[in-house]
Order: sequence, then C-alpha cells, then structure tokens
Amino acid sequence: MKFERAGGILMHPTSLPGGYGIGDLGEQAYAFVDWLAGTGCKLWQILPLGPTGYGDSPYQCFSAFAGNPYLISPDVLIQDGLLTQEDLSNAPTFPASRVDFGLLIPWKLNLLSKAFSRYVTLSASEGSSLRDGFDYFCAQHAAWLNDYALFMALKDSHDSQAWNTWEESLRAREPAAMEAAKRELSDDIHRHSFYQFLFFRQWENIRKYANEKGLKIIGDMPIFVAYDSADVWSQPELFFLDEAGNPTVVAGVPPDLFSPTGQLWGNPLYRWDVHKESGYAWWLERIKFALKTLDILRLDHFRGFAGYYEIAAEEKTAEHGHWVPGPGSDFFRAVDSKLSDGVATSELQLPIIAEDLGLITPDVIALLEEFQLPGMKVLQFGFSDPKNPFLPHNYVENCVAYTGTHDNDTARGWYESTTDEEREFALKYLNINPCEGSEPSQGFAWNLIRAVWSSVASIAMSPMQDVLNIGGEARMNFPSKLGGNWEWRMVEGDLTDSLADRLKELNWLYLR
Repeated sequence: MKFERAGGILMHPTSLPGGYGIGDLGEQAYAFVDWLAGTGCKLWQILPLGPTGYGDSPYQCFSAFAGNPYLISPDVLIQDGLLTQEDLSNAPTFPASRVDFGLLIPWKLNLLSKAFSRYVTLSASEGSSLRDGFDYFCAQHAAWLNDYALFMALKDSHDSQAWNTWEESLRAREPAAMEAAKRELSDDIHRHSFYQFLFFRQWENIRKYANEKGLKIIGDMPIFVAYDSADVWSQPELFFLDEAGNPTVVAGVPPDLFSPTGQLWGNPLYRWDVHKESGYAWWLERIKFALKTLDILRLDHFRGFAGYYEIAAEEKTAEHGHWVPGPGSDFFRAVDSKLSDGVATSELQLPIIAEDLGLITPDVIALLEEFQLPGMKVLQFGFSDPKNPFLPHNYVENCVAYTGTHDNDTARGWYESTTDEEREFALKYLNINPCEGSEPSQGFAWNLIRAVWSSVASIAMSPMQDVLNIGGEARMNFPSKLGGNWEWRMVEGDLTDSLADRLKELNWLYLR
C-alpha cells in the first residue's frame, strides 16, 4: 500500500510526562496529540502496546493481543469512580525523566487492584455503564482474552514463574486441571480481564481523539512472540517445542560488526507448515485485531517472513545458527485475500510498513517488491559514502525515512560518539560548516530532520528525542544490552510552542 506524503513522531506512550512514574493514557496523552496535530504532522508512531514482562521490553510480552496495564491512567480511573484522589496519596517519589520499573510496577498493580475491588462493589445503578461495557468487551474478545486472563492468573499463583515451571497438568492444559484452575482462580481471572477492558477503553478513546485531530497511529508488531506468553502456552502446536513444552530452536540474528556473538533473542520459532495448514488463522486474527486498534502496522523483523535465523535452544550465543526459509509470498497472499477489501491489485492493500533493516538478501527484496511494501531508511546509518542507500539522494518514494529509531542512539548522541570519519562525512553531506566557537552537535539533530523531511520518502519520521535535541542519555533501547532500556521520558514543559512552530514550518516547506 502506498501512503500519502506525511511527517510524524516516534514516541511510545510510556515516554509521556506525568506524575505517576510512567507515561499513560490520560491527560498528557491528549496534550501530546494536541501538540503533534498543531505541528502539521499526520502520524504518531508507537512501540508494541502489549503487557511487558522480564526486562520491561515491549518486544517480549505476555500476549500478542493484550494491552499493557501499566499504561492505564489513574486520573481516568478517578473520573470513572474506580479510584479516589486519596488512593494516589501514597505514590512514591518517581524520577521525572525515566521510568523506574522496579518502583512503578508494585505501586501500579496495587492501584489497579483497588480499582477492580471498587468495581466489584459498585451498586447496579452506579456501575451499569461500566458493567455493560465490560461484559461486551469480554464477549467480543473471548478468543484471546480467556486464555490470557487464565494465563496471568496462573502466573500470579506461581509467583510469576514461567509456564514451563508449572505442574505438568497445567503445562499440558489437561481439561480437569484447567477447569479446576478456572474455579479456584475465578476472581483473579476476572481481575485480569477487567484490566484489559480498562486499557482498551482508554486506548480507543485516545486513538479516536487522535484520528479526529487528523493523526494516524503507526503501531509495531514483533514477528516473534515471547516464550513465556499466553500465545505459546495456549497453542503450543504452532511452535517448535519438545514434549515438555520447551523450545527446541529459537530466534536471533547472526554475528555482525556490532555484535561479534550475534543476538540470541530466545523467542520460539513458528512451525510455518502448521500455520499454513490452518490458512494462517492465528496470524490473520492477530493482524485483524491489530488493525482494529491501530491505523498503520509496522511489521518488525520483516526479513523473517522471507527467511529467519534458527538457533538450537541449548546454544548460549547466536554464533552457531543457520538460515531457514520463511513463509514468503504465500503468507502475504493469504493475508491480503482474507483481510483486504477484495480488490485485485498488484500491491498489498493493507496499511503495512516493512521493517527491512539488518541483513537484507535478494529474497527479502523480492518479497518487498512483489507486494510493493514500503521499507525503512535510517539516515543515521548513511554516513559512510555517497552510494549508501540510507542517504536521502538514494531514497525511493515508497519508503519510510527516519532520522533514527528506538534501537539507535539519539541523533545528538550518535554525533558525539561516532567515528571522526563518519562525523566528517555527515558534516559534508548536510553542508554544516562549523563556525569558530560553535558546536555542530547543538543543531545536528535538526539537520537530520530537515534532510529526511525534504527527501522524496512518502513518510518522514523522527524520534521525539531528536526533535528535543537530547543526547545519548535519552536513548530508548540498546539492543543486546541488559538493563536500563525502555526508560526514557519527556518532562513537563518539553512540548513548547516554539518547537511546534519549527516542525510546522518543515511540514509546510516540504508538503508534509
């Protein structure tokens, strides 16, 4: 699908400012939408919205369908009559510019538990609207919600341990054990279902508000799911697992210049033959659901659909893996025929962007071209020589150009830490002539933004950190590095009118 010319900002909701330890779907989210709409931008890109687990990564979630309860706004719960201002009086002193997950999680879960307890005690007249909405939500989403809520209730009852440590009867989902668990944990199942109702209720209101302001939301779909997830536990036949439910092969990427031992992600790999036999039913439900909650879908690690890197589960690094063909064209033809409007064209009709970074081989290029999917260009990768495909003069129109992504250093951080050769090339390419006593890093991020915005790329995107011209301390994620990721937040006052005017001028100048 080809997209209209537009500009936008990449920022996850957790990075919004506010007083409750993490960005949420309350007042600050609406304020950000207002600010972004005022810049003339048409797009807001976010990371996956799923419930995060160990490591707090939105790319390792307990479900491919569920939402993250930590994003639920306490202020909106007060408006709903589920919390009082007094309930927030014992909030810890959270850091303003980062998420302290260790401090946040127990406080937020306790708060949500209070909201659920209050919901349960609401009278028929007080809670009729909420109760009707919750009942409808549960019925509408039963296909994934029932397994997810039971999975989370079981995790709670097993001290948050991974499902492969549970009793064999629960690991194997034996009918008698499942029925007993549903009876014994009914309150907890109800509670986790309620959290999902609250999340999607708040998220849909934000999305609707953004759409009314002329903004579309780009969401991210990881190709792989976490092993410790409701998806793998409830449908193990879709993955390469042994009889005990443990992965036999896992995902990752091979060694490269940045990582001499590669990246061992550890996600279980799909049995694509089984998916094909079902007509890719699980994937169709996943994509259909995502496109009901987002406007545009970015497929993370797109190259895995052409071919993926398989590593034996017992390996400690990604050095000894091999490439295996993915489902390729057959998968996308099935997706297009089942989920599009049925109009036969030479391109995929669904609003999908392909994350085609990394080792790109001819089969990946052929898959992109066959379905005319826009790939990604990251300017920060471009400063080696004039032939580099990530430089704007080499872009094609059907692509999405970024100054950087959530996996990169910030533009300013990159400038301050890169090699002298790359820095010199960047200054030449961007026509930056440092004056005596000036420091190019002060304006480097905006030089990148201008270069991307002025390119032929149909979509131009910048992380919020680059718009704010912040250094490497604001980096969102450092791949393969444990700890300290996914924490960055804006602070009150960052979204100024002058900053909006500056971005608005670029959107006007370059017809975005």
